[in-house]
Amino acid sequence: SLQDEDGQWAGGAYFPGRPEPRALKRDGDDAGQPYIATTWALNDLREWGVDAKFLGDTAQKLEAGCRWEYDDLPYWQGEVDCCINAFTIANGAWLGVDMSQLADWFLEHQLADGGWNCEWVEGSTKSSFHSTLNSLIGLLDYERALGANARITAARKRGEEYLLARKLMFRLSTGELLEPWVSEFSYPARWRYSALSALDYFRAARALDGLAPDERLSQSVELVRSAANEHQHWINQNPEKGTVWFEVDAAMGQESKWVTFVALRALRWWDATRA
Repeated sequence: SLQDEDGQWAGGAYFPGRPEPRALKRDGDDAGQPYIATTWALNDLREWGVDAKFLGDTAQKLEAGCRWEYDDLPYWQGEVDCCINAFTIANGAWLGVDMSQLADWFLEHQLADGGWNCEWVEGSTKSSFHSTLNSLIGLLDYERALGANARITAARKRGEEYLLARKLMFRLSTGELLEPWVSEFSYPARWRYSALSALDYFRAARALDGLAPDERLSQSVELVRSAANEHQHWINQNPEKGTVWFEVDAAMGQESKWVTFVALRALRWWDATRA
């Protein structure tokens, strides 16, 4: 009901193109980006499980009239940011758009260490946990929508190895824990990496690939398990600041149904393999 006639939300691709009085601006939101533009609305609807048919001709409208804030590029072709392109390939595959060109983009921009980094455009040659996980999620959603693709699967395996070699939570060079963000579980996760988000990715990826869990996930499993409170619920620890259309989960520091759901789903998957 908040969608514009031209298929966008808030008149923009990644950022609002106009002031939006209907949005909810909370204390501290000036410190974060707005989460009401087209990409974020599509992310939410897809993640919540909305059937793409209820979006009608949204894909066609965005093809015709939505452009990225970066260089005015066409929406479904993506831009230069790995995380933004990861959201785009997942949303496009969900809505039935041919995203093969963007899938090839990820293969071309995978770094030598197996992962991805949104700062590649600035010359970075080392991967980022955040960029790698988002890229993996986007490619996994692409394969889940269209079926297994040998080239995409091989790229995912290289990216997965980047995270598994670090046991999802440690620096490879020093072995130190990536604090605080690796253990800050929140919903919506947006672009941010956490051990829980990574574990949830591996649950979905292993299901698609028909593989058992990798033993190198065990420390992240125990980190997630140890974060439950006495009621076996999980806290929304650090949700991103930034204007939203409406609240979808508990405030920071409160018990979160979404985080609890994701955590229990991952732990039950892991524990079932040990039964």
